[in-house]
Amino acid sequence: MAITKEIIEDQIEVVSEFKHIQVRTATVIKEDGVEISRSYHRHVVAPDSDSTSESADVKAMVAQFHTDAVKKAYADHLAKSNS
Repeated sequence: MAITKEIIEDQIEVVSEFKHIQVRTATVIKEDGVEISRSYHRHVVAPDSDSTSESADVKAMVAQFHTDAVKKAYADHLAKSNS
């Protein structure tokens, strides 16, 4: 009887005008190759987030969507919200 645990990014999507990248990971528990449990976790990568610890897929999306213009617009939005 072998129990295994696998964590996979099963969904990556871009949401909002500031191109937040939403990442869903699934933790899959299997017994003898048969899935017995699955749970999910989400986190968001904002334009001002440190993405160095993200997967290669998420880093590629950060490079594509978190342009200097998007980062500036997001920073301006945060500054306006905090004043």
